[in-house]
Amino acid sequence: MADVYAEMVANVWKVTAAEGDQVNEGDTLVILESMKMEIPVLAEEPGTVAKLAVTEGQVVQEGDLIAVIE
Repeated sequence: MADVYAEMVANVWKVTAAEGDQVNEGDTLVILESMKMEIPVLAEEPGTVAKLAVTEGQVVQEGDLIAVIE
């Protein structure tokens, strides 16, 4: 099981994965936007997205949970 956290303060620009999706290491889960830059948040290991803790338009802080992969 792997928890994926935000590495910076940013807006959730686009959610590209959904709960129940099978993902591989390196797959994009969400795309954050900060200072007009798009930052993909990647799966750190293969598995199933058990929880997606963000929605598009939400502001995340550094250390906020983005997703849980089992």
